[in-house]
Amino acid sequence: MQVLSWALRAPCGRLGRVRNSGSGRWRGRRAGQGVRAGDDGGGGLSATIEDVADRARVSVATVSRALRGLPNVAPSTRQRVLKAAEELAYIADPSASRLASGHSRTIGLAVPMLGQWVYSKIFSGVEAVVAASGYDVLPFSMSGPGGVRGFVEDLPFRKRVDGLLLIDAPLDPPQLERIRASGVVMVTVGLVAEHTSSLVVDNVAAARLAVGHLTGLGHQRIALIGGAEDDPFRFSVPVDRYNGYVEALTNARLEADPRLVVPGNFSLEGGAEAMHELLALDHPPTAVFCCSDEMAIGAMQVARDAGLRVPEDLSIVGFDDHDVSEYLGLTTIRQDVVGLGERGAAMLLDRVNQPACELTHERHPTRLVVRHTTGPPPAGLEYRW
Repeated sequence: MQVLSWALRAPCGRLGRVRNSGSGRWRGRRAGQGVRAGDDGGGGLSATIEDVADRARVSVATVSRALRGLPNVAPSTRQRVLKAAEELAYIADPSASRLASGHSRTIGLAVPMLGQWVYSKIFSGVEAVVAASGYDVLPFSMSGPGGVRGFVEDLPFRKRVDGLLLIDAPLDPPQLERIRASGVVMVTVGLVAEHTSSLVVDNVAAARLAVGHLTGLGHQRIALIGGAEDDPFRFSVPVDRYNGYVEALTNARLEADPRLVVPGNFSLEGGAEAMHELLALDHPPTAVFCCSDEMAIGAMQVARDAGLRVPEDLSIVGFDDHDVSEYLGLTTIRQDVVGLGERGAAMLLDRVNQPACELTHERHPTRLVVRHTTGPPPAGLEYRW
């Protein structure tokens, strides 16, 4: 039985091991071809699912359910089907199985920009979960050709996926409703939509925690490096993190200074440019909250190039907990983006396999990780650049 299950799992195009039950010899076969018992590789016909059904004395539907491990098949019947399949050296054709079942065994993943670190890590989490369940991932970047409008109007996933995971999708309610009405099972991550299960990060609370850490250390001039100045996607993430920033200042009885809020475009280069702008102010900040670790790393490098010590002269907090943040000693908000992808994928597979199950709305946890880039504000520092 171990041999049969190995062959059934072999990807199309890979050499699977198939036993000739007549001779007991092993020989290589490309998974998906299948052979009849006694075929010596000289061009004999492949065993079909009907052959297995005849030998096991059950219906074709029962064979299909038994080989796929589905419920409602008696153990004795499943054993009889597996034995028949092994005797016939039957190898299931995954393409035919998908066509017959009406399922593609593929999950669509739509993100604003695949090239960004955070979305590539979410993709890793999604891929790990769906692969373990026998699914493939079809990614779609809404910053690609056609953009958001093309994604909604063409609904490229409609005929090719069993479910769609929308990550931080910059879609308005009518656009989300159009996707849902197309019949695609959908789960949203980063936003809440009607009639859809969702997984969200409380970015307001997380930003409030980060900036509250800085006010608790005694900082009063705290800058924010955020998203793009003219955001074509209308992301809610930078808006929510800005709101958390303002709330934390208000809680500390401080006013937000618009001159201390600069765009960083969620990139290393953007963070560096923003830091240059902040250091050019007559009264620069003593602390900076960056809405991503990538921006924080760019900002930190510029500050050090300017002769500032971090955190003695300038404190910096990031968001995400990038792979390199621990090695740089960056204080940040950890949101476990791989785990975000894993949980979102699991929620979607639940919906795909049980369409009638109740909708769920979950909150993904975040926490402050204090390292070595934050400290009290400098006493009597004079800015000379």
